[in-house]
Amino acid sequence: MFQILPYINEAFILLSALSMAIGWWQIRRGRVAIHKRLMLLGTVLAALFFIGYALKTILVGDTTFGGPAQLRLPYQVFLQIHTILATAAAVMGVVTLRFAFKQAFAKHKKIGPWTVIAWFITTASGLAVFLLLYVIYPPGPTTNMLRNWLGY
Repeated sequence: MFQILPYINEAFILLSALSMAIGWWQIRRGRVAIHKRLMLLGTVLAALFFIGYALKTILVGDTTFGGPAQLRLPYQVFLQIHTILATAAAVMGVVTLRFAFKQAFAKHKKIGPWTVIAWFITTASGLAVFLLLYVIYPPGPTTNMLRNWLGY
């Protein structure tokens, strides 16, 4: 079960980005109700990703990079950048949602495009991490999250 969890999580995050892309396209056409539903769906899918990722990390651990040794450092740097971007995008998402729920649409409209762009970049970098960890190279051993984050 734990071997397929990364694939399920990646599907959640990719579907989240797709939902948000279509939602952004809908608001640009003035379709507010559809935009709202798609953005909420994207948020739920992102939350499901995070829950799945957190559960795997807590219960099993994180998978280390199993690729060539000369790519380990560049991979770790890329992973750190992805982690920082993901955190920033998540915070921006909470702020954007808060503005929408408070009906502060002028503020929502200003930050929304930046938030969704940050989410797309995060999704793309996350897909690269997933491909490097599970598809392009055989997965390394699964280990404690902190040790993996530091590259050990």
